Amino acid sequence: MSIDIVSHIKIKDNRVWVNNTEVYFDTDNTSFMKSIYKYLGIKYPKFYKMDELSKLGFIASELLLSDDNTKNIISEIDGNRVGVVLQNSDSTVDVDSSFFDSISDKDQHHPSPALFVYTLPNISIGEICIYNKFKGENALFVFEEYNIDLGVNYINTLIDKDKLDACIGGWFNANNKKYEAFLYLVIKVKNKEELNKHIKNNILKIY
Repeated sequence: MSIDIVSHIKIKDNRVWVNNTEVYFDTDNTSFMKSIYKYLGIKYPKFYKMDELSKLGFIASELLLSDDNTKNIISEIDGNRVGVVLQNSDSTVDVDSSFFDSISDKDQHHPSPALFVYTLPNISIGEICIYNKFKGENALFVFEEYNIDLGVNYINTLIDKDKLDACIGGWFNANNKKYEAFLYLVIKVKNKEELNKHIKNNILKIY
């Protein structure tokens, strides 16, 4: 049995790569997430209600699952056996600031439930799982920088212990209209070739 990386995406500097091929570029930072959403042709009105971190996670995961080969792979795996394990550094600072502004003025004290729900960073994973019907183990870790060792070890342990057959891993961060994401999909495969094994060195090659 091997745990292999089957696809990966990167979003950085207003550019999008899917499996090392640049597929999108937009110079308008103010509407970058919306423009990718339209590019993907997704019809999911809830997207517009999400905070920026959730929009980024949702868009990045849809890019990851957009090619036909990956769609075929994930369609054959029980949603209860698909997990999501991600990391970021700024947590939900954007929406936290907006929510604080809504409660800081005694005369204009209007706490927003729509904002409050997104002040937990793991809600972004929830949005990915709800849309794709993934019901496996999930976690979001907050570090100053991407901790590849922890991500690889955590995901491999979940698969080795037979809790998952596939998992989305990686890093995503949104702060002040600056977006960065690196997501990849790994699956459990029954072979001995291990051509793209889920190990730190292989993650570094594509990150």
